[in-house]
Order: sequence, then structure tokens, then C-alpha cells
Amino acid sequence: MKVLKFGGTSVGSPERIEQLLPIIKSQTADKHLVVLSAVSGTTNDLVNLSELYSKKENNTARKHVDFLYNKYRIFTDELFKTPEGKAEAQSFIDQIFELLYSFENTDFTTREERIALAQGEIISTTLFHLHLKEKGISSVLLSSLDFMLIDHENEPDIDYIRQHSNKELEKYPHEDMFITQGFICKNSQGEIDNLRRGGSDYTASLLGAALQVEEIQIWTDIDGFHNNDPRYVANTKAISQLSFDEAAELSYFGAKILHPQSVLPAKKFNIPVRLLDTMTPKASGTLISDESTSQNQIVAVAAKDGITAIRIQSSRMLMAYGFLRKVFEVFERYKTPIDMITTSEVAVSLTIDKTDHLTEITSELQLFSAVSIDKDQTIICIVGDCSKNIHGVATIVTDAVKHIPVRMISYGGSEHNISLLVPTSYKIEALRSLQNRLF
Repeated sequence: MKVLKFGGTSVGSPERIEQLLPIIKSQTADKHLVVLSAVSGTTNDLVNLSELYSKKENNTARKHVDFLYNKYRIFTDELFKTPEGKAEAQSFIDQIFELLYSFENTDFTTREERIALAQGEIISTTLFHLHLKEKGISSVLLSSLDFMLIDHENEPDIDYIRQHSNKELEKYPHEDMFITQGFICKNSQGEIDNLRRGGSDYTASLLGAALQVEEIQIWTDIDGFHNNDPRYVANTKAISQLSFDEAAELSYFGAKILHPQSVLPAKKFNIPVRLLDTMTPKASGTLISDESTSQNQIVAVAAKDGITAIRIQSSRMLMAYGFLRKVFEVFERYKTPIDMITTSEVAVSLTIDKTDHLTEITSELQLFSAVSIDKDQTIICIVGDCSKNIHGVATIVTDAVKHIPVRMISYGGSEHNISLLVPTSYKIEALRSLQNRLF
């Protein structure tokens, strides 16, 4: 079995949906589990709708639902060719939007918001299932709510997912095409929830790991990881192969093609992940596995915006133990992850991208240190073979950005990554300079 995940742009129009079947048929696996995101733009529309309902702006919300309903009426009319197919698809769409309209008569809480957000994936998977049915192709539509579960810490329950996904598949021993929703799940209270933005990749990886499949494929609108950001840098190239660790570094530090958490389940169970392009399905894409071709070389550069740097200075840190523990405990209390960290005898500099509790964190740190904040920073991540046995990598990197003000450098914490912190206003210049020097 292979897991094939198609993103929002891959199901973003009737024409795109019609291209999915040839891609699936081209695979050599005996069975296929197809994971779909919502049609591109739908999740944003549902988020906006939820905000309107939360603010009790029901008249505006109704107009918003009207707009989305009309969009899907046109969508289904174009996708389905027969009167029977059109009627069945429209009946389904009517049911979904009856639910969305009904929220104006409820006390709209986070529970209702999660139910509303789930409709995007429910729509895309059902329309694809009905599309195959119209073509006379047998498929099974599985509800991910029957097997995708997160615990009270919002972490996936792998044992539950493995047990219940296998149980669902075993009900259909003679079927070879299964369709399910990405992103959505149930939580420990049995309520509809989700894996947060980008969660469809995570769904595919979790299911691939749970079912011990042959390969996980992530189909999107670009032909794999590139060696730099093609939005800002010319003549970038797709990378044919990456290790799990290298892919994880690139995903976390800004490469948008793959959700950062998606690599972890695949790595744990050693399931290869292949990134492919629905627009050029014959392109080889990027294979992510336990092997890498980056020996003795840098393979890619990525950038992560929205970073805040915090400098914590105290004379009490000099020759003292326990100081770093006090610092980290502050961030732990507010569940704020740290991306980069550098230290000296009397100061610690670190970065965060989650600033919800920045005011409280700063106040607590100021009880035992002087604190300075730099916002609008960007982490530039250089990924490849950065092991201690490789000479001169740091020199090449720093030489490439010698004309750019670098706020922090992190080197040695990982054998796959050198990270630089620069003001966001210098990001594009840094990416281009590194491209010219490294590649």
C-alpha cells in the first residue's frame, strides 16, 4: 500500500481533481490510501466565517456562506457530467451548507468552530469519491474521525491510529482505493478537532507509519524541496534526495512544501516520503529516507520569518549554575518553544516564533536579569553535511554573509544545520548571497 496525499492546490479546481485518477493509477502499489486537503482557499473561508459567527455578525456571516455555497454549486456543476452525478453531489453540498447556515442559531464556541473547519476536508473527499463513482470506479470513503485521535496534550495517539485504521481497512478486503480526510481528527474528549495548519501532511505521515506502508507521497504544486526559496532566488533546483533529519530541518526553518512534524512518524518507522508535483507528475521529485546524498556538501538553504530575539544578561550568570534552568523554566511555564540559543559567560541570546506570552515572559526574566528584545528577525537555515569532520563549512557560510548584519549564529548543535539570525529586511539579500556562494 501507498499513501498519497494531495494538497489544496491539487484539488483546487474540477480540472485538478480530474487529474488525480491518472496519477493514482500510475502507482505500482496494490492498494492506495488517498488523503485530501480542503480545496484551496476553503479553510481560509471557513476561518473567516468562524470569526464572523464568534463576533455575532450573523448577517455578514450569512452573506459569506452564500458566497461559498455558490462557489461550490459552480464547482460541482463543472466536475460532474451526468444528471445523476450532479444531483447526488448537489444534494451532498446542500447538506453541508445547511449545517454552516445553522450556526447562526447557536452559541458559537470553539467546538462549533472546529466542526466548521472540518467541512473543507469532508467536502473535498466526498466530491472525489462521488467523482470516481460517476466514472464507475470503486472506492471506499473512510472518515478520519473514526481513527485519527489526539490526546489531552494534542499529540497523536499512534497506537489508537494504528489499531483503528487497520480495523477500518479490514472491513474492505477486496477494495484497493481508499479516500480519507487530512487535517481533521477527534480529541481526547471525543470532539471534532484538527492537527492545525498543514495537518494533512501530518495525517498522511501518521497513517503511513501506522499502516507500515511502502511509501508516503506528498503531492503539491512544486517538484520537491529546492535548494533555496524560488520565490526570492533565481535558478533554484529540486533536490533529488534528503535524509529525514535534513528534511525536518528544512521544513521547520521555512521550506513550506512539507509540514514540519510530518517527517517524524515516517522517520520513526523508516517509511520513505516522496514529494511530487501534480502539474508535472513524471518529475522525480524529492525522496526523503534514512539515506542522504549530502556527504561533504551543503544541499539547501531555507528561511523562517516572524522571529523574535531575546537577550538575557546578568552578572549573576558568571561562574554560576542553575541560571539557564531558571531561564528555561520561564519559557516552559508559558509553553513557548525556543528555536536558537547562544551563550556567553554573562548573557544568553535565544529566539522564539510564538510571542503570545512575550510580555509575561519578559516580566519574569526581568526579575533576575536585564532583557532586550529584537523583533522582525529571520532565521536562515543552511542544511547539509555540517558534521565536525567537515572542514571550512562555517567559513564559507560566514564569508557569504560578511556584508550582512548577523544577530546570532548557531553551529554544532546539529550535524545537519548551521543557523544565522538576521534582520528580516536582509533576508532576500542573505538568501541570494548564500545561493551564489554555495551553489
